[in-house]
Amino acid sequence: MAQPPAQNSTIRNVLLAGILLMLAGDFLFALNDAMGKWLVASFSVGQVVLIRSIGAFFVLGPMIARQGAANLFRMERLELQVLRVVMTTLDTALFYAAVVYLPLADVMSFYMAGPIYVAALSHLLLGEKVGWRRWMAILVGFCGVLIMLKPSSAAFSLSSTFALAGSISFAFAIILNRRLRGTSDTSLVTWQTIGTLLVGGFLTIGNWQTPSSLDFGAMLLLGIVSCGAHLMITRALKLAPASTLAPLHYSLLLWAVIFGLAFFGDMPGPRILIGSGIIVLAGLFIFHRQKVVDTVPPENVPKGVN
Repeated sequence: MAQPPAQNSTIRNVLLAGILLMLAGDFLFALNDAMGKWLVASFSVGQVVLIRSIGAFFVLGPMIARQGAANLFRMERLELQVLRVVMTTLDTALFYAAVVYLPLADVMSFYMAGPIYVAALSHLLLGEKVGWRRWMAILVGFCGVLIMLKPSSAAFSLSSTFALAGSISFAFAIILNRRLRGTSDTSLVTWQTIGTLLVGGFLTIGNWQTPSSLDFGAMLLLGIVSCGAHLMITRALKLAPASTLAPLHYSLLLWAVIFGLAFFGDMPGPRILIGSGIIVLAGLFIFHRQKVVDTVPPENVPKGVN
């Protein structure tokens, strides 16, 4: 049955809002990553993560007050909530550990494989059907990761391992976001921020370096920017289907190259460009096949959000 024009117009507007929020959130994430790379050059990863987490509460504080602090403890599937906090914390800590020594675009290239891991994990953990074409694309994407990683005794580095492990943690976090769709944005982002706050505080023991007012303000601003990015992307995924938004996530790689070149003089080498190109093409094919084969689940249809 055809939908009324007014309803079609509303759906298009909601989808457009989701797309714009995703693009804005990815830009803020790229800005957050560039700021983080600048800060971890002078301060420990733990200290940056700790103060960054404190800064996030400038955004989260009013949201918690509006929602009610008691609602933070009314959560579905506690074990999955805890696992999600662990994965998002690992994602954040490992990313900053990787950018200490690797160019921003190199680290981001590893993270671009996240959607490929999601496709594989969705079959294993969510029971979603993945056809042979998408499995071939997943294998091709893994080949792109191997090209970037170049696993040899001469080239394999601890920083590359951090980036790879962080991207896998990122993929697990996306899977858990799907499972916890009914939890409010405020609760999801607050608990992951508390997780990074605790881990950052632990890692800072014995590594504290008193920052200048400018550096302290920059670390607080880092938290505000990253929190805004998390909230935008979390809301975008509630306004539009993931299959529509996921390809937009590759804009992060473009911003990483621009910021890396502008602020650090870093230009990705041929191996990174070839590997990331393979990953992006494989990821886009996976999203295309998902649209062709699957229908949009009811929970992905634009609706009233939390």
